[in-house]
Amino acid sequence: MSRRRRKSPPAEPVITEIESLSHDGRGVSHVNGKTVFVDGALPGEQVEFQYTQTHGRFDEAKVLSVLSPSADRVEAKCPHAALCGGCSLQHMAPAAQVAYKHEVLLEQFTHIGEVQPETVVPPMTGAVWAYRRKARLGVRYVHKKGGVLVGFREKRNSFITDINSCPILIDAVGQHIMALRELISQLSVAKKIAQIEVAASDAHTALVFRNLEPLSAEDETLFQDFFTETGLHIYLQSGGLHTIAPLYPEAAQPLYYALPEQNLKLRFLASDFTQVNADINRQMINRALAWLDPQADETVLELFCGLGNFTLPLAQKAEKVIAVEGDAGLIERAGENAAENQLTNIHYHVADLMDADSTPTWAQETYQKVLLDPPRSGALEVIQKLDFSGVNKLLYISCSPATLARDAGVLVRDKGFSLSQAGIMDMFPHTAHVESIALFEK
Repeated sequence: MSRRRRKSPPAEPVITEIESLSHDGRGVSHVNGKTVFVDGALPGEQVEFQYTQTHGRFDEAKVLSVLSPSADRVEAKCPHAALCGGCSLQHMAPAAQVAYKHEVLLEQFTHIGEVQPETVVPPMTGAVWAYRRKARLGVRYVHKKGGVLVGFREKRNSFITDINSCPILIDAVGQHIMALRELISQLSVAKKIAQIEVAASDAHTALVFRNLEPLSAEDETLFQDFFTETGLHIYLQSGGLHTIAPLYPEAAQPLYYALPEQNLKLRFLASDFTQVNADINRQMINRALAWLDPQADETVLELFCGLGNFTLPLAQKAEKVIAVEGDAGLIERAGENAAENQLTNIHYHVADLMDADSTPTWAQETYQKVLLDPPRSGALEVIQKLDFSGVNKLLYISCSPATLARDAGVLVRDKGFSLSQAGIMDMFPHTAHVESIALFEK
């Protein structure tokens, strides 16, 4: 049986009115009764677009020209913004981006959770350029381009975007994209470098090169020269995460970030999850402490604790923190961070928080406050099985408004909470990612 070929999208450009923005930041229109998602379009605009893909229930397209621009439209700072998948909203004024994310959160609360916060707090914002300190950059040798490309993937395909710089990455990396391309092009293993992991600490920035073949002595010299010229620390990764090792400087210097208001320093590995935006992270921690308000005679249960981003500040105020995380490596770093900051009232546990059938001993302890910071899939399994009878406040940090809204509905309808406050945090300016914070109280 032959496979059915996908129908080619119409070749003729189409003029249409944009009605709204989708949750991934694309303009939404309807043409001949069918929904079309248009990259680069804003609500209220009249645009000319080109179809890129057709599907049964919807089509996809990209803007060719804007015939009637929105008042929210601005000129993108990056010349590659229309193509690069690292950003999706550079053509939209930052204030309008924040308003859009705010509306996404409230809409999801209404439609998915069937709840609304009693108080909607002003959005948390910060610098919109050179903010990103954690990223994964693709690397590919492309003969037609005359060498190596380094950058984010293009929108909706696997190609690496042909860029020379990146304004959302911290300057130490974003202004050295061309230098990275030139460096890799000179390597004997230029075709065997798969990606670069970027991890910036307060003191220096690490670049982890995923090398599929060993380097030659000449390659190592090129890396040494690059380190000397840029100050960027070089690591190699020949296999799994356990193979990550420093190349230059030969003795790895610890990566860390500070929380000045709490007088804390947290160490991490280049492969560890850390928040990408240092300013918003600090604001987020301060708001979490203010809302949760842990007391000296209270126990806080923190789930998805990572390497201690919230744990350590909570432990400074509470009598005890029960911190749970599924990644044993992160728990190890969290314990080391607690020891280095002289905090002894944290009880760490490694547990799969997505396992709805387990009955862990830590869940049987008594606690008055809860902090959740789950991945995009949310925290439904652990919420459903925990006993919140003694809890007076629960703080939820979310990177997905849809799963936050779903979980909020369960907390309000089934667990006896009210959704007292919520708001967005603009952790990823110029993207459609919506980070949010919500407080549930009894």
